[in-house]
Amino acid sequence: MVTLTSRGRRYNVDYSYAKGEPVDELRSSVRFPLKLPVQVRAEQTGVTGETEDISAGGVLFYMDAAMDIGSIIEFTISMPASVLGTATDVVVKCTGRVVRCSKQGDRTAVAAVIDEYHFDRAQ
Repeated sequence: MVTLTSRGRRYNVDYSYAKGEPVDELRSSVRFPLKLPVQVRAEQTGVTGETEDISAGGVLFYMDAAMDIGSIIEFTISMPASVLGTATDVVVKCTGRVVRCSKQGDRTAVAAVIDEYHFDRAQ
C-alpha cells in the first residue's frame, strides 16, 4: 500500500497486481459520458476529435493523431444548447496537459487534465 497526494487529496493505492494491472485508480471526480466535438491545439498543430467523457478535472477524447504525454494543450469543447438547456450554444475553452495516450483501433484515446477553463457563448 502506497499513499499518494494529488490536488491536495491523499489516496491509498494498493499496488498488488492481478495480471499486471493495478487494482485502484486515482480518479477523484465523477465522469459524465458526453460525446461532443472538440478542437485540440498543441504547439502549432490543430486537430479535431470527439469527447468520450468529461469530469471536473479532466477529459477523455478520441482523435486520429497521437499526442506526447506531458504536452500542454488548448482545447475547445462545443456544447449544444439542447444538452445544457440554454438558449444558445456554449463553448468551453480549456488549457490542460496530456496524461495518457493510447491507440484504440483506428483512433487514438487521449486523456488530459484540465488546468484552466472558461465558458463563452458560441459565435
